[in-house]
Amino acid sequence: MANAELMSAIRSRLRAAADPARAAGAQAYLKSEMPSLGVRVPEVRRIVKAAARELPPGSLQELQSTVLELWRGAGWREERYAAIDLTGLRLAAGELGMLPLYEEIIRSGAWWDLVDGVSHRLCELLQRHREDMSSVLRRWSTDADPWIRRAAITAQLGAKSATDPALLAAVIEPNLADPGFFIRKAIGWALRDYAATDPDWVRDFAARHGGALSPLSRREALRKLR
Repeated sequence: MANAELMSAIRSRLRAAADPARAAGAQAYLKSEMPSLGVRVPEVRRIVKAAARELPPGSLQELQSTVLELWRGAGWREERYAAIDLTGLRLAAGELGMLPLYEEIIRSGAWWDLVDGVSHRLCELLQRHREDMSSVLRRWSTDADPWIRRAAITAQLGAKSATDPALLAAVIEPNLADPGFFIRKAIGWALRDYAATDPDWVRDFAARHGGALSPLSRREALRKLR
């Protein structure tokens, strides 16, 4: 059962922090049909952390139910951000049972700000459950849903030396021919991120794939390399 008090606290505090002047611009920027309250992301996180400290979920199941109810019943985009932020509680850290919830967020969110909001959660699951998550991400990399494929590509952002380059290549290569901006941008972003750890690997990957790597992906991947 969801933690109704926690959800109520988050919703009321988000509304209290609303900035109507900023809301219209935020909604236009995100091209979102769901309206915005105009609450900045750091403030959403502060509100969620404070509310969760005061009204903590008593179990992982309660947390999952709360996240899903807040996500599915959201009337404002910030409520969806708050639902994602709740998945960062220690109770959920590294729990493979959170994966179906993340998948629902990705598929139903279907836009970059929401999909990218769970990329670090996927990265954490990969570090804790390498074999299981590697299999999932390889499968996701060929999914019909481009947002699931984007999530597979960005799932190792921030992993640094813990990055599995073979897995990185495996999730990028099926998507090299995809013409979509958000896929091409994700490929370049993932490669650029890993270039900070192993620039030679990224240079070699770009060279090996030649013209198959889109100009956008190549430019992003090599932007910080000389």
